[in-house]
Amino acid sequence: MKIQNQGAKLQELLVSMQGSAIYQQGNAAEFSPDKVAFNPHSPLAGKKIAFLGSSVTYGFAAKGKSFVDYLAAKDGVLATKSAISGTTLAGRESGGYLDRLKKDFPGNIHYDAFVCQLSTNDNRHGKDRGIVTSTGQRSDFDLTTTLGAIEEICRYVQANFNCPLVFYTCLQDDPHHQYADLVDQLGNLQEKWHFAIIDLFNNEGLLASTAAHPQAMFDDVHPTQEGYLKIWLPVFEKELAAILANTGKDDENENYS
Repeated sequence: MKIQNQGAKLQELLVSMQGSAIYQQGNAAEFSPDKVAFNPHSPLAGKKIAFLGSSVTYGFAAKGKSFVDYLAAKDGVLATKSAISGTTLAGRESGGYLDRLKKDFPGNIHYDAFVCQLSTNDNRHGKDRGIVTSTGQRSDFDLTTTLGAIEEICRYVQANFNCPLVFYTCLQDDPHHQYADLVDQLGNLQEKWHFAIIDLFNNEGLLASTAAHPQAMFDDVHPTQEGYLKIWLPVFEKELAAILANTGKDDENENYS
């Protein structure tokens, strides 16, 4: 019932925002992935990349198109995108991150990289932050907590895919510093699990570009198609190419921003 209520609220928000000027202008036809020219020389061409997330990975304010779809259209990324708006890292709810992790990414498939969104929903839904477990603990995490769920994602990806794991942070107005604290804890987990971080939350260049494009963001969290195309896509192209180029060079625990 909780998931159904959340879905109804999101649908109501979607209907209301479709009539706004920012939504219409930021999702004008010129910004569609269909208008993007394919670059056959992209270093990402043909790379199989998994994407796990919620509304930002889905493209909630961008007609269901996100940076993932632009990476596929322009760079030829062979993307598997599993994203449901409003879902959390923590918890075993149907459709949540952990539920989709094993349903949508079975362990017998090869990926060149696995990218996971650091959701802004866990704080909003009151999920317990949890703790970073000891270096030696590699299983039996508290999956009702956000950090426990992140550790389980790390365990699963490393056990099944043997590919770079990347977490990316989101934009969010954060007056109570809840998301900033979670970003800090992600850095602590990075020391244990040696994944890469594409840190958009603290990316001053991205924030400046966002301020210069009024239609780039529908709200403080969700980009429009203009935002994904003009601002987010170049960041992900650059950082993912660097991460893949460093595969096998013991540089995967570098913080990308």
